[in-house]
Formats: sequence, C-alpha cells, structure tokens
Amino acid sequence: MRGDRDFLRDEEGFTTAGMVLALLITLSLLFTAAQVYRIQSASAEVQDVADAAALSAENQVAEFMLIARFCDAIVLSLTLTSVAVTGLGIVALCTPVTAELSDALVSAGRKLMEARNAFSERASAALDKLQAALPYFSAACAASVARANDGDSAGSSYVGIAMLVPDEGKKLVPDKAQKAQDLIDDVDENSDEIKDDAERAEEASKRADECKLRAFQHDCGLNPDYCMYERAARLAGMGGADNPLYSSVDAWSFSVALDRAQRYYLARLELESPEGGSVHEQAKSALRERFYSYAVDLLDEGYVHDDEDSFEAHFPLLPANTDQVRSTELYTEHVYPVTVDTTETQTQTEVVTEVDGQLVTETVVETQTEQHYTMHAWSGCPNAGSPATYGSIRMLDGGGFETCPLCEFEVQSMGKVAAASTSIENGFEYHYKIVAEEAESYEEARKEAQKPKEEVKSSVSDLLEELVEALKEGAEKRIAPEPPGRYGAIAFVVNTGTTSAAGGFTSAFAPNSGTLGPRAAIAAATLVDEGSDEGRTVLNSALDGLKDGGGIAVGAAGMVLDAWSWLVVAYGNGQTALVSAIEEGLDGMPLMGSSGLGTWAAEKLTGAIEAVGLQPAEVGALKAVLVNTGHVAGKGDGQASGLVEVKKRVITHPMMSTDLFSSVLTEAERAAVAKVEGLGDSVQMASIELLGEGGPSIPVTIPIPESAKEYGVSAIQGLIGRIRSYYVQTTGVRIWE
Repeated sequence: MRGDRDFLRDEEGFTTAGMVLALLITLSLLFTAAQVYRIQSASAEVQDVADAAALSAENQVAEFMLIARFCDAIVLSLTLTSVAVTGLGIVALCTPVTAELSDALVSAGRKLMEARNAFSERASAALDKLQAALPYFSAACAASVARANDGDSAGSSYVGIAMLVPDEGKKLVPDKAQKAQDLIDDVDENSDEIKDDAERAEEASKRADECKLRAFQHDCGLNPDYCMYERAARLAGMGGADNPLYSSVDAWSFSVALDRAQRYYLARLELESPEGGSVHEQAKSALRERFYSYAVDLLDEGYVHDDEDSFEAHFPLLPANTDQVRSTELYTEHVYPVTVDTTETQTQTEVVTEVDGQLVTETVVETQTEQHYTMHAWSGCPNAGSPATYGSIRMLDGGGFETCPLCEFEVQSMGKVAAASTSIENGFEYHYKIVAEEAESYEEARKEAQKPKEEVKSSVSDLLEELVEALKEGAEKRIAPEPPGRYGAIAFVVNTGTTSAAGGFTSAFAPNSGTLGPRAAIAAATLVDEGSDEGRTVLNSALDGLKDGGGIAVGAAGMVLDAWSWLVVAYGNGQTALVSAIEEGLDGMPLMGSSGLGTWAAEKLTGAIEAVGLQPAEVGALKAVLVNTGHVAGKGDGQASGLVEVKKRVITHPMMSTDLFSSVLTEAERAAVAKVEGLGDSVQMASIELLGEGGPSIPVTIPIPESAKEYGVSAIQGLIGRIRSYYVQTTGVRIWE
C-alpha cells in the first residue's frame, strides 16, 4: 500500500505520475461530457422544430377566429344599424316635418335586416367551408415550418405534419333576428296612425304656441310699447321682482302675467288718490279705490297650473262697462251711503156742501209729505251727512233715487271707471284682458292636443320597448364558431438527416465512430386570449374600407350609411358606438316642433339605447402557446384520446415499445386532406348589400394562406407516409412528456 501511495504522491504532494493520471482522467471526462452534450443537443433540435410546427398549425386557427370575428362584427353592425335606423324612423313619425323621412328610414331598416340575414347565411356557409379546410391549412403550415429548418450545419432534413384537436368543427347555424323583424313590421303597421295623431297634436300645439306668444307680447314682449309690464312700471311704479321683464317666450309663462296683475292692483290700491280737490274728482277716486279693492280680491282667485302634460288656468276678468258691472259684486254690494230728504206740500180744495138747505162752500187744506232718496259715491261726499242706510248700484239702477249734485254718483259711474282703461291700448286692463283671453284659448288648444299626444307617446313607447328587446336579441344572435383546433394542435416532426458522431469534434477521449439516426418529436399548442387591443385594431383596420361609403349620400341613405359607419365598430366599442350613431342620426333631423313629440321621442330613444347596456365584444388577439400534449389531446376524442392512453402507458412502462406515431398519424392524415379540393386563392365570405339591390354592394373576401397553397393533398399524404416510415425504422424512441 505504501508503494502505491509513493507512486501517486510523496512527502511533497502528488507525484508527476499521479498528476498526469489525474489530468488524463479529467480531460477524458470533460471531452466525453462535451460529446454527450453535443449529441443530445443535436437530438433535441427536433423538439424545437416540433414546437414551432405546433405553433404554426394553431396560428391558422387563430387566423380563422379573426376572420370569424370579422364576419361577426359585420352581422352585429348590420343588426344594430337596422334597429337603430328603424328607431330613427320611429322618432321621425312624431313630427309632420320628418314623417316622409320616416318611411324611407323604416324601409332602409327592413333592407338592412334582409342584408344582415343574407350575409349571416352566406358567411356561415363560407366559414363552414373554411373551417373544414383548417386541418389541411394547419398540416401544410406545419410541414412548411419543418422544411424551413432544413440545411443547417448538422445536415438536418425535417419532415413534419400537424393534427387539430378536435379535427372537426361544429356547423354554424345562422339565426335570424326575429324580434328586429317583428319591430319593423309593427312600425309599418302603426305608422299611419302615429302620423295622423302627431299631425293633429302638432296643429293644436301650434295654435297653443300662437296664443302663448300673443299673451307674452301683451304681458311684456311689446316693451317699450304699451303692455302690462310697461303700464305697471308707469302707472304703479312697479319694478324689480314685482315687475319682471322676459325677453323670450320660451322662458315666460302665464303665471308671470297673473302674478304681475295681482301685484299691480294691490299697488294701485295702495297708491290711489284723487287727481284734484273737487268733490267730483274725490268721488271718482273713491270709485277707483272700490274697483281696485274688488280687483285685488278677484285676482286672488286666479291660478295657473302648467306642466308638460296639462295646463289649467283661471284669469278672472274685470268688468269693462256698466253691463259687465251688473254681473259682479260691484253691482250688488251695499257700500254706498243713502240719504233721505223729507218735504211737505199743501193743497187747498173747495168743497161745496148743503147745510139746512143752503149750499156752503168750504176750503180744505191737505198736507203731503214726500221723501227723496239720494245715493252717494262714498261716505266722504259732503251731501252724504249721516246716511239713513247703505245701498248698492243695483238698487240705484232700480230707480227712485236722485243724483247728488256734488258727487254725481249714478249707475254708469262704476262702469266708467272700469271702461276708462279697458277699451284703450294705454290701459293696463286692456292688455290683461288679452292675456286672459289667450290663456283660455291656450288651455283649449292644449287640451285638444293632449289626446293625440298621449296616443303617440303610448304607441311610440311600446315600439321602443320592442326596440330594446330587438337590440338585446341582436347582441346574442351572433356568429360564434367552434372550429377544429379550438382546443389545440399536435405536431409530429422527424429529422431524417444523419449526423456524424465526430461532427467536427474529433477527440481521443470520446468515441468518433457512428452517426445519429432519424430523430422524432411531438409538440402541442393551444390558443389563449392575450387581452390586448391587437384584435380590435385588426378588426377596425379591416373595417375602415367598409366604412368609406358613409357620409357620401344625403337624406335617408346618408343617415343609414353614417349610422353603419359608427356601428361597424360596435363589435369592439359596444354601447359607445351605438349611442353615437343614434345621436348623430337625431342631430340630422329637424325634430323641433310645437307639440314637443319629436324631442320627446328623441330623448326616449336615447334613453332606451343607453338602458340596453351593450357590452364590447371580446376582440383580444388569440395567441398560440405551447402546452403539454396531454392538455390538448385530453380534450379530443378518437386518435387524440388514444394519444393520451399511449402517454399513460409510456409513463407507466417507459421501456415498452409504443405505437405513439402510428396510433395517431392515420387519423391526422384523414383530417388534413378532408374537403380541400376546389379551394382557390381566396374564399368569398359574402357580399354586403346595405340598401337592397340599388344600394352599395361590398364583397368580403378571405385569401387562402400562401403556405397552404404550396402543398397539395398528395404532398400531405406523402409527408405522413414518410413520417410513419421513419418511425418504423427507428428504435430507441425518446419517451415523450
């Protein structure tokens, strides 16, 4: 033992022989490890290619989904445009000015729905054709990716193929938007009645507006000419909040005039004084005070109740002459002092009588007493003295009264006070009377308009409820494909190139003889939603060309194209685009009218649209990512489920020979070549005919991928055959995970 130790080391450490031996062993292990790493790396390159092939195959499914979402965007936009245009037509029914436009809009809504249904059917059929060829596209792309990795320094030669899981898609069954169709039919059925009611409401409302305008002018709109405002300022010194001035009839209301009149008579009552010192002038002042007091009490009974749906007003009218005074309390109230003057008169009468046969003549004196009644204008009349009683103008009108020479009170005195400023333009009562009469006419016109307005609102509200349901249904009846490969793709790749064991790495420390034979690998990929705006950008960019038609036409056609130009992006923008389309359409219609039905319907439509709550669709770009093959195969059936079983057996018995490739390649071959004959350079999905045969027709065409066109059916079958043969020839197959 000591001799051995002396051979390897001595008192100073390792011996020279020991050092050489240690270096040789280290170099041998190092170069061997490097050779093993190089061989394993060369062998593992096939897995990278398989991964790339799987991603390429699943990317074809992602592109198909983008095409399907593109078609779905068109179907959705046509549905929304049809309903939105029909909604604009409903609003247009509410005013006579836009009634004719309504017919064109509703007709356009019907044509849009027909275009939507036709496009949905054609696009679904084309998508079915396209998804039937997806296995071929995916197989071709996987083969192309595999071949693209040929010719590296190691002399690789790749053969690859891919299968989709599942290998068949579900047939698309287009649904018609029945509720939208029913809405259009109901609008057609009720349009004439709505138009008639709207026209009657508009005519009555115009008369009401004319009444209100005339009343406004005589209250304050004629300022600085004679009007209630000007007279109140001049005659009663009213200003500020007691005598407001309005510059627009839209801001004015009848209650303004009534309030002004009530304050005016109160002010006149407080300010009343005789215009002179004579008894006659004092009498007239007293009668005016009596008139103003009566006016204050009478106008306190006035009222104005005005809201959107009804109008009720009472403007008490003041008497304007003696005849009208007779119908008021001024005629019957006992407030006028009555004095009585008594006078005696004597009359002598000669009476002849016979007394004792003789005629005797006697003079008879008779005394007669007479009472003279006089009614005075007020208690301050100097002749009133201590009145015996109080009377009324009615009593005076009945006769038996004398006229006081001082106050000159008579039946016509109060009538003259009332008439003094009622029948001439510079009197406050003149303008107040006009306002009161216009208020009565305004109320009658409003009542006449109310019933047809209620009929219009009821019918339109029902139609807008249908519209909301049609929008909700349209948001649900979409193109929702479930294509082959929706769960993922599985790629099979074989590197048929041989690689020398030396491979430029000649070393005496590792074997240099032999070659690396064919290597095989399998990989899987599936789709995930990145949640980015890439899909939205692609859609909007693709749709930009389709929106070019908007804005070039006028009238109904222009409104339809403009609405579609907004709603064609509703797939990604949802509620925002829908509301914008409606608002732009409403802005283009002259809806202002006396009845207010146009603006009411516009607000009602906008509110209904906002209540729908249309959410943006999921338009994030789908991205292919690598996953364990078991995750993809486990969701399929047939050959895919067989692959799962194979993997389970390999994991349980790793040294057992398996039929991994042969168990699935046959089914992959079938899926790859199914229904590919007849495919040209592109597939025309359908044509969009917005306004029927006379409108613009826009074809939607999808090009076939270049990589798919490079491979025919025979090429695919040949590739699968080569992969299968290399598998049979190869032993020591890698255990796949």
